[in-house]
Amino acid sequence: MTQPRFGGDGFQTEQEMRRWAADIEAKAQRYQTMQAEVATVTVTETSRDDVVRVTVDATGAVTDLVISDKHRDLPGTELATMVLTTMRRAQSKITDQVAEVMVRTVGDDEQTVNAVVDSYRQRFPEPEPDLERPTGSAVEEMRLGDVPEEDETPRRPHRPRPPRDDDEDDWGGPPILT
Repeated sequence: MTQPRFGGDGFQTEQEMRRWAADIEAKAQRYQTMQAEVATVTVTETSRDDVVRVTVDATGAVTDLVISDKHRDLPGTELATMVLTTMRRAQSKITDQVAEVMVRTVGDDEQTVNAVVDSYRQRFPEPEPDLERPTGSAVEEMRLGDVPEEDETPRRPHRPRPPRDDDEDDWGGPPILT
């Protein structure tokens, strides 16, 4: 939008003022359209194993949350992590949709487009790599040491064997490996 040129004759000044006012009105209408379209942006994401589905609006607020019956096999902490991970993935995709609306409606105002899109990128960054439950066979639990299973009887504690005369380590103490 160019600035009006005042200082000419009265007719020319009046025409410039009308053109300038029409440009401002058109720009205001485009911004209202942009605002209305951004307000309708929603993103839905589903967890990798379809346990969780989250929908967020343009502000990043959760507008819908569906948890399938498959969640019964999960510990609470894992389900909570899955919900948050899925929500963050949905939020990170808001930026692209808002950018499309911005370019389509007010794309000639590059400074505004960049400022709005950058603010969305800061608020909703790309999430960390997916930390959800791996698909397929996975190790459910890892145990180290002499930890008895719940249905096992505890093992006898390890007792070092007495030193033998034919041990080859001959460093003057008991054998290191027994």
